[in-house]
Amino acid sequence: MTNSNLPPDRNAGYPNKYTPDLLFPIARIESREVLGIGDDIPFRGVDVWNAWELTWLGAGDLPQVATVEIRVPADTPNLIESKSLKLYLNSYSMTRFADVATVARTLATDLSACTGGVVDIRVDRLGDSEDRKLSVLPGLSLDSLAVQCKSWQVDANILQADTSIIVTEALHTHLLRSLCPVTAQPDIGSLALHYSGPKIDHASLLRYVISYREHGDFHEACVERMFVDIQARCKPQKLSIYAHYQRRGGIDINPFRSNFEDCPDNPRLWRQ
Repeated sequence: MTNSNLPPDRNAGYPNKYTPDLLFPIARIESREVLGIGDDIPFRGVDVWNAWELTWLGAGDLPQVATVEIRVPADTPNLIESKSLKLYLNSYSMTRFADVATVARTLATDLSACTGGVVDIRVDRLGDSEDRKLSVLPGLSLDSLAVQCKSWQVDANILQADTSIIVTEALHTHLLRSLCPVTAQPDIGSLALHYSGPKIDHASLLRYVISYREHGDFHEACVERMFVDIQARCKPQKLSIYAHYQRRGGIDINPFRSNFEDCPDNPRLWRQ
């Protein structure tokens, strides 16, 4: 990500009246060109965002609160810079809307315009949000493996697979960490992987995920790099990667990429 394509410095405070111009798009093509991804994208997927702090004024100027699920298809030209989304959502706080449906339509219109595609929105009021239960990632956890970690920048050469053993398995780790390219703040999360093909060496996969620890890139770009690296090094016939990042600024981002699965659920994990 080059400095010229980063969002402007946000020193103007937090506008509290509806301001759609706060949204800042980031072109996906820049990070994809680095990975050798052209028009023929080797995966499909979606970026699932959960915004936990939406509030606006309803009838009688009584404050309303809700959470929002935002689904941005991976084939949209742009992703949304997360700080701009936080500022945009905050601009609802002292704005009067007629009802929840109006809020949802406004969100869908603005976020679709920002990304250049059709963004799905679900606004959940108190009861729906409170009913969400914590989930556990499927498959085997890698986190108890005793590994020696030496790489603190992404290193695809760590990955190993045994072509003589063909398996289908689900794996996960809670040791994912990368850095925001805008602020250099840490992005902490969990990663789930489902694949069929040559058996991936579990220790090498864990070390590879850990090698993102000092890597600066957006959540979506990190997951796409993982997909490309694992596909190239381990040769799975089927591959899905689903990252579940912890919330920052009241928003968590969960990119999903796959060459065989669609429409993932939106589980809430123990740290989200």
